[in-house]
Amino acid sequence: MEAVVTDTFFPEKFADRTETVRTQNNLSPIVEHHGGPTRAYGALRSNGPIHGMNIDRRALMPDDVAIDILYCGVCHSDIHMIRGEWGEQPFPMVPGHEFVGRVSAVGEAVTRFSPGDFAGVGCMVDSCCACDSCKAGLEQYCIKDTTLTYASPDPRGPGQTYGGYAERIVVRDRFVVKIPDGADLASTAPLLCSGITTFSPMQHWRLGSGQRFAVIGLGGLGHMALKLAVHRGAEATVFTTSEDKAKDAYAMGAKDVVVWHPAATDPIPLVGEMTNRFDFMLSTIPFPFDIAPFLQLLRLDGIFVNVGAPGAIAGVSGGALWGKRRSIAGSCIGGMPETQDVVDYCCANGIRPQIEVILPDQIDDAYLRVERKSVRYRFVIDLASHRAG
Repeated sequence: MEAVVTDTFFPEKFADRTETVRTQNNLSPIVEHHGGPTRAYGALRSNGPIHGMNIDRRALMPDDVAIDILYCGVCHSDIHMIRGEWGEQPFPMVPGHEFVGRVSAVGEAVTRFSPGDFAGVGCMVDSCCACDSCKAGLEQYCIKDTTLTYASPDPRGPGQTYGGYAERIVVRDRFVVKIPDGADLASTAPLLCSGITTFSPMQHWRLGSGQRFAVIGLGGLGHMALKLAVHRGAEATVFTTSEDKAKDAYAMGAKDVVVWHPAATDPIPLVGEMTNRFDFMLSTIPFPFDIAPFLQLLRLDGIFVNVGAPGAIAGVSGGALWGKRRSIAGSCIGGMPETQDVVDYCCANGIRPQIEVILPDQIDDAYLRVERKSVRYRFVIDLASHRAG
C-alpha cells in the first residue's frame, strides 16, 4: 500500500471537516477492558527491525482510561530510541508517544471520559502529581520523576511502559487529552508531541504578532512551529538544509527561507543582512550543531530555544550573549493543561500537520525516509484499519 499524503497547507482546506466523518465512522463496538495481551509493533533489540508482537496491558485501576488506539504519529525521537542514539535503552521496546483513539472503558473514579469518547495521549503517562511542578500543570518537569509513554519504568505495573504503536493502552486519566468534536483523528495525533513541543515555548516566551521568528529545521516539529508562529501573527523565517522544502515553507506562510549548510565555512548565506534581526529562534534540529552563526542573528534580548538536540550545544560564547543580552534556553514538551490547550487551539483554528498515513508494516521504511528527510512532514500509523473492516 502506498503512503497516503494529506495536504493541509492551505487555509481554505482547514475549514473542511468532511474527512473527519469518514475517519470516525464504522468503528468496532465498545468492549469492556480487563487488561491482558495486546497486539503491538516494536523492536526486540537495539537497532532491530519493527515487527508485530504481543504485550501485556494492565487491568483498569480506578483512575485509568482504556483506549483503542486508532492513529499514532512517528516522531524522530522514536528512531533515536530504537537506534540507541540516546544511550542504552530497555528492550523489547514499543515506541509511539503521539496517538489518538476511542475510549473503550474507564475506571470507577474517572469523570472526564466515557466509553465512546475520542481521546489522545502524548509523551507522558504518569508523574508524582504532588510536587510544585505537577501542581502547576508542568508534569514534564516533575521534581520526583516523570513516566514517559514508553521505555520508562512503569509505576503501575511490572516492567516498563509500552507506547502507541499498539492496538490498545491503559493510561491514568490525568494524562489523557480530550479530542474536540469534529477533529480529524489522523492529523490530530502529531499535535500530542510535535504540536505541544513547539507550542509550549511560544506560550512561555509570549511569541506574538509583529515579532520576528525563525525556526531552524523544517521537519515534523519545524513545520508545526512555522504554522503556529504564522497563525500567531509573527513574521516567520525558515532555515533549512533542504532546498526542495522552500516552496513548502512559503506555502505554509514563511516570509523568508534560508538554505544553510552546516559543514560550510560560512554556513548561512548573506548572514550580515540578518544580523540582529530575530526576537525568537527555535531550533528543532535533533542532533548537535554549531549554533554560533545563529546567535549573531538575535536582536537585543533575543532568545534561542532548543527543542531538538539533547546533546552538547556547540558554539556558545559569552561575548555572543552579553553583546546584545541574548539568551539560550531549552524547552521540553508541555504539561497536561498546555497539551489540552494546543489540541483545542489547533482544532479550533484549523492548524493541522501535513501527514502521510502508513500501515504498521511500513514503519521500517518510514524510519529510513525520516532519516533521509524525505517525509512531508509527519508519518502517522493507521491502527484503525483492522477495526474498520
